[in-house]
Amino acid sequence: MERTFILTAELDTDGFAWLDGLRREHFPPERNLLPAHLTLFHRLSSAQTERLDDAAMPAAAIFILYERIRLLGSGVAVEITAPALAQLRTAVRHVMGGDFSKQDRQSWRPHVTVQNKVTAAAARQLHDRLSAGFKPRTGGVSGLLVWEYLGGPWRLVRRLSFHQPASDAVAEKK
Repeated sequence: MERTFILTAELDTDGFAWLDGLRREHFPPERNLLPAHLTLFHRLSSAQTERLDDAAMPAAAIFILYERIRLLGSGVAVEITAPALAQLRTAVRHVMGGDFSKQDRQSWRPHVTVQNKVTAAAARQLHDRLSAGFKPRTGGVSGLLVWEYLGGPWRLVRRLSFHQPASDAVAEKK
């Protein structure tokens, strides 16, 4: 059977800690098999991930903005604005080539899910509560992470780091 891989963005330490805390607090515990993550591609082949070596990685961390709380229907996410990350995703997709899943062919709407698989009412309640006190905040992406999908949990198999730490990129934008 062909192995399946996921490509995510490596979030800066502060952003990851904040989002992972929200996820641990609000995601149904029996379904929360993963840490907080910003997915770039949901289903990649071994050949596609091997071609990542041909992709030009940024020389510095990429600035992102945690812009708003988004209702997902049966969950809640923190929506992210990241034009440079979107450009990198497009470049990486071109280098990897091959077939992409229907989900990965759709337009990319960057977000980190902090709650999922709950009732619409529970999702709406959390959305309203988190939105009421939400203030946009900056963050950074310091690399890309390749995960192997293990039928539920994931296993980190590779890190493609950018050269400047994400904390430096965040400080430069303030």
